[in-house]
Amino acid sequence: MKLLSYQPFSLYANGGGNRILRRLYQGHEDKVISLVVDQSGAGPGKGKVPETIILATPVIQSWARWHVRTFITWLRFKVFRSATIQKIQAAAQQFDHDVLHVVDHSPFSAALCSSAAACAKPLWVSFHDHFNTTQGSYKNSFTLWTRASRRLVISEELGLEYQRLFGKQSFELITDGVKDQEINLAAPANNDVKLIYFAGLLHIAYMPLFAVLADALDALTANGYKFKLILRGTQNLAFLSARSFEVDYRPTTLDNNQLKTELDASDMLYLPIKFSNPDFYLYSLSTKMVGYLGAPGSILYHGPADSAACNLLSKNQAAVCSTSLDKQKVAEDILHLITNGQVVSANAKKLAAERFDMDRIQKRFWQE
Repeated sequence: MKLLSYQPFSLYANGGGNRILRRLYQGHEDKVISLVVDQSGAGPGKGKVPETIILATPVIQSWARWHVRTFITWLRFKVFRSATIQKIQAAAQQFDHDVLHVVDHSPFSAALCSSAAACAKPLWVSFHDHFNTTQGSYKNSFTLWTRASRRLVISEELGLEYQRLFGKQSFELITDGVKDQEINLAAPANNDVKLIYFAGLLHIAYMPLFAVLADALDALTANGYKFKLILRGTQNLAFLSARSFEVDYRPTTLDNNQLKTELDASDMLYLPIKFSNPDFYLYSLSTKMVGYLGAPGSILYHGPADSAACNLLSKNQAAVCSTSLDKQKVAEDILHLITNGQVVSANAKKLAAERFDMDRIQKRFWQE
């Protein structure tokens, strides 16, 4: 079986959706062709799967200021939209494939399924996030949902919401996972200086959560605790300067072995989910969370109480869920995690094995 993978990002760039596809395709790269509609002009990444990049017209240059970007975006979606779609369709026709796999994550996600005839071959669609959070549209998602032969959703919450919006079609849960060898059964590190780990760039909507975390750590440090906050791939944050705890900035990396080594050495794994934008937090599951589950340390969830991630973690007692922006409450939750980290970590590994076994997820995806 030859699979044409169509998505709005390179498989070999940094990001959650990129990671999911790399993991699903691992060991099957010779069966995959990647077609990317790129709005940034970043170009293809380097990896085993060959990639063809189609640039959405016009490309936004890195030097463009916000008003120029706004105008170019308007041109792209109002004036040149059809031209970009035609380029995507022409590129896809060059590839011999048996299955089309689309990630519904851009304004051009339905470009290869604009008519029933265009979907003559089996269509698998991955829905990683609600369309309101991805520059997508109701029309695109409805088209893909109704015409797909397989609907692969990130969470049960998103699948049920799309059934409500688009019609009662079957769906499967396909996301990132943890391999057996990635589940570290060692006891939590229990360092004298508690290592708190976070990997990823920080969007402005997450700043309030990090500021409250920092205030909570300052308060606990005043009571004799010691902390080191490790930020992998995060930009420098001015409000973390002159704190009573150490902040260790590390550059972005796609080296899974390095990331896993750092995870396994940490006491606490910080999982923030922004309180804004319910369409995001009610339905999305972070790939970061899945990776955290297999580590010896324990997860500190920080975000809305009704998010998909919090529902899953609290139901399985696989994290301490801190659902407040009050520094005193967050400090209490951190202390609870320090005291009960071993139990929380054991529950997380159980959840990883039962729900997020990567080998089983990959076999379901490839229908082996």
